[in-house]
Amino acid sequence: MRLTTPLPILQAPPVLKGKDYREILKREMDGGKIPLSLGKSCPVKCEFCYEIDHSYRETADPPRTTQEDWEFILDYINKKPTDPQQFWCLGGNEYMEWTDLFLHPKAMEWLEDFLKYTDKNVTFFTVGFVHVPKIHQLAAQYPGRINFELSVITLSDYRERLMPHAPAVKHLMKVLDGPAVSSANFYAFDDYTMSKDAVTISGVNQKCVLWMGCLTPVRGLKEETVALMRQGRKYLPREAERVYDAGLPNLQTIHTEAPITAFLNRRRIVSLFDSLELEKHDTVVMAKSVYKILTMYRKNRARFLMVPNATLGGDSDCTVLLTFDDIARRLSGQKMIHVPKCMMQSGRGPYTDIAGVTLDQFIKKTGVKVRVLHRIDTRFANKLLYRNGHLRNYVEDYVRNPLTQSYEALPISA
Repeated sequence: MRLTTPLPILQAPPVLKGKDYREILKREMDGGKIPLSLGKSCPVKCEFCYEIDHSYRETADPPRTTQEDWEFILDYINKKPTDPQQFWCLGGNEYMEWTDLFLHPKAMEWLEDFLKYTDKNVTFFTVGFVHVPKIHQLAAQYPGRINFELSVITLSDYRERLMPHAPAVKHLMKVLDGPAVSSANFYAFDDYTMSKDAVTISGVNQKCVLWMGCLTPVRGLKEETVALMRQGRKYLPREAERVYDAGLPNLQTIHTEAPITAFLNRRRIVSLFDSLELEKHDTVVMAKSVYKILTMYRKNRARFLMVPNATLGGDSDCTVLLTFDDIARRLSGQKMIHVPKCMMQSGRGPYTDIAGVTLDQFIKKTGVKVRVLHRIDTRFANKLLYRNGHLRNYVEDYVRNPLTQSYEALPISA
């Protein structure tokens, strides 16, 4: 059953209609993507996939990538300047639907081409459809150029329910047993799910990062899947403590939902807020997590316009993922609002939200003046706020911090 959401007030004008297929490929490559396509929806059908409903943004349905297409892609990317810090993402996911591209019969061959015929780095995500031992051979042959994020998700009994078409655990262990995997991500769903997985994965590979946490429900997921995700959120603290107490040698990071990320970075958020020199009558847009922090530490220092992530639905709560439509629905007579720049730095273009609506379109439609808070940009949101992303920080400064009880109990205004 799909979660219902109102039709958007602000819709982005179509930009792909009538565009040549290769123009769409260029858009993806200009955004740092390697736009391979299966030519169909992802057949893995993971229950938790955030691409189940992407109707909020315009996407194309490209045909299956051919050898001729690949040569065009490789040539185009080779003409781009090389940044040693950049990792090109295998697969278009801005104007194309996200799929597990290692199901393409030529994926491994083209990955090798990319490493052999360019001097650029590559990052990719897969639930495990890679050829062993070829993937380990490439990692050893091209050290430092591959960032392989293996989507383990879970090794528990929930695996078959959530990922009925994913590779077997036996194959996954072979993928982990070697130099290829940079990080393995998996989640808490119940007692002894995440913690047991951590011990198992570390026993096979002590060098990969253990990237743990819980999954956040978004629009379009089945009710039973949403319920399981929320159940995982309840078990996360005790599961994290079990991993922490196990003393595993791997680097351990944790994907915490927005409220926890905000709390762990409360000092940095408050410090940045103070530097903005806002007046008490200024209206500032923010998602619920930041709203709770500023209400706790800077109440009445400005007018906080808390905006739900209605476009993504579910339990999403992140300022970066707000849309202009979300903001428009929360307006109630404001003549000017202050909006963080990070919510208008999407892959769709400058001053554009994740749905493709621009700042100018929002202003024209609503008549509201906007002051952009340039200091709150994606560099701050995506880099500085994740400095506390280690499991140790979560356990010591959140799970075992008595202050979190009052933080979690803070009421949210309607």
